[in-house]
Amino acid sequence: MLLNLFRLISLMPLGVLHAVGRTAGRLVFALPGRYRDRLIAHACQAGYSDPAFARRSAAEAGAMILELPHVWFRSQESLARVVSDEEEIVHQALSEKRGILFLSPHLGCFELLARYATLYQPMTVMFRPPRQAFFMPLLQAARNTTGVKAVPANLKGVRAFLKALRNNETVGMLPDQVPQLGEGVWAPFFGREAWTMTLPGKLARATNPIVIVAACERLAKGKGWRIHYLRAPDVLPEGPREQAMLFNRMMQTIIARFPEQYLWSYHRYKRPLDVPLPPGESHE
Repeated sequence: MLLNLFRLISLMPLGVLHAVGRTAGRLVFALPGRYRDRLIAHACQAGYSDPAFARRSAAEAGAMILELPHVWFRSQESLARVVSDEEEIVHQALSEKRGILFLSPHLGCFELLARYATLYQPMTVMFRPPRQAFFMPLLQAARNTTGVKAVPANLKGVRAFLKALRNNETVGMLPDQVPQLGEGVWAPFFGREAWTMTLPGKLARATNPIVIVAACERLAKGKGWRIHYLRAPDVLPEGPREQAMLFNRMMQTIIARFPEQYLWSYHRYKRPLDVPLPPGESHE
């Protein structure tokens, strides 16, 4: 039933979906609650303290949700609306015949990036299963498309990533998700310590891929999307914290290009169970 509903929604014009989503996003933001408070607090932490910015960000979050059916079930039409001024970064990476590790923060239309990357070669992506089991059939139908292989964010998924990178293939993940105990380090993110995953650095050290931070900007008036790329240095820092700091800085750089489209409401500064306090903080 949910799958059919999303297919039906996908028939609406992209501009209409964005407009409805932005209206819904503003309405949700107008309600007092944890979502609103977290969005404002995280945006202010990054230096975006204007109340109008927070409202625009909430509107873009709504647009992100409503565009998903179009991206998932009208992929070819969506891809035809993608532009980029930085494709040479990917072309150069492909010419080097190494694996490519794409890192995409919760910014813009990150669901479209994997589909776009398959225009060059097949891609393996990592995802966390939804908490609500009834979403699983929808996500399986949406994410396991031609050229995209979705693997779970566990040991099985890590092994699939290692195999793909060693075969000089392409993989992609969301590096700003909060990892569990033993899978992260504290590293600054917009001036505040955030528990940051170490997996990107471990994959890079083990397989020597080209690391590219990528983001898909939502264009105005339903015109489509613009993809941005930022290549990491070939020689990465050796320490896990230093690697995490590098990737966080790169994410900050690309977020700053269109900051309203970052999911500031995401619980980025969460401290998972049993994880020690950040440096400089105490229980007192």
